[in-house]
Amino acid sequence: MSSRALRQPLGLKLTSASFLALWCLVAAFPIFWIAVMSFKSPVDAFSSNALNVVFGPHTRDTGHGISILDILLGIAVVWITARLMTRTLPMMVAAYAPAGQKWIGWVIGSLVVAIGFLVTFFAILPAILDALNPVFGPLGRDIIGLTTEHYKTVWIDRGFSNNFKNSMIVTTGVVTISLTVGTLAGYGLARSGSGLAFAILIIALVFRALPHSVLVAGYLPVFISSSEWLAPILGENAPTLYGKPFAVIAVLVAINQPFTIWMLRSFFQSIPAELDEAARVDGCNHFQAFRRVIMPVMWPGVITTGLFSFLLGYNDFLVTSLLLDAQNQTMVPAIAGMFSRETTTTDQVVAVAAAVSITAPLFFLVMVFQRQIVSGLTAGAVKG
Repeated sequence: MSSRALRQPLGLKLTSASFLALWCLVAAFPIFWIAVMSFKSPVDAFSSNALNVVFGPHTRDTGHGISILDILLGIAVVWITARLMTRTLPMMVAAYAPAGQKWIGWVIGSLVVAIGFLVTFFAILPAILDALNPVFGPLGRDIIGLTTEHYKTVWIDRGFSNNFKNSMIVTTGVVTISLTVGTLAGYGLARSGSGLAFAILIIALVFRALPHSVLVAGYLPVFISSSEWLAPILGENAPTLYGKPFAVIAVLVAINQPFTIWMLRSFFQSIPAELDEAARVDGCNHFQAFRRVIMPVMWPGVITTGLFSFLLGYNDFLVTSLLLDAQNQTMVPAIAGMFSRETTTTDQVVAVAAAVSITAPLFFLVMVFQRQIVSGLTAGAVKG
């Protein structure tokens, strides 16, 4: 087909560009705006003048700002990190990770890149800029007000790091259990043509459609009286699960498991059954064929499903706010508690800084696994 036949009309191009610009304005702009606010003093953050919010004159006058040199070197570090995650890291994983265990290379590589970026951006780069700014004259003078005091307040003084730890416990538990059960169940249901398999899928779909509050109400008596149930096994030290992360993990897995089963079943159906048969001919049993032949092909689908499971546990508000006590609270309910009408403008900027902080892991995951996510979504759309 000729390139002329594939060429889009001007009207279609303008319409597509208009919708893209509208999406950026509606969805992306608020995230950008609160990110800018989180680095300003309350006077600048809540100023009626948009230019004061962007440039932060009051913040700059208090001795907190960045120069042109700061901006250029900061952009360079971010760009290099993005190149490492999107170009260099995939090549190194493909070259050095053990065959069939690519996930180990991705985990180690992602941790190394993340730690290297944090150390470089927040420790090495400020020390270098403190020495270079006085030397470069106008390029080293502060032009934009910027302060990280609100992030220090929320993470150190307000104990937000404890909320982050609790969120990681919940999301790790949800992702691990959901993917373990989902891959085994999805594989079995994809390779089974019986009516029982179809009935299981329908029942799973019904459970997925239930409101989250119904599942919380059903589990609540069990969690409250869990110490009595566990007393014959653990004795007098039997814990009460209510208020603990294990209770939230159980409910979120119950909510998320039908989705993972359906999604992974779709991915498994896109893999030819002849691969299983060839592995069995070579001497593998069913589990060996699943682990050594099918799973290496399935990694994009597993990563995509794992990302959705992560988002469920990471962003959940209803279940975590109902089942967790104050000490075990995750980030999203903790931030909701910070946005109280009785707080001062300083407290509100601190809450904005906390809200911006929780988006960083999401951007990092998407940047690292973007190829696998795209590959997994397209693979799952082929068949099933």
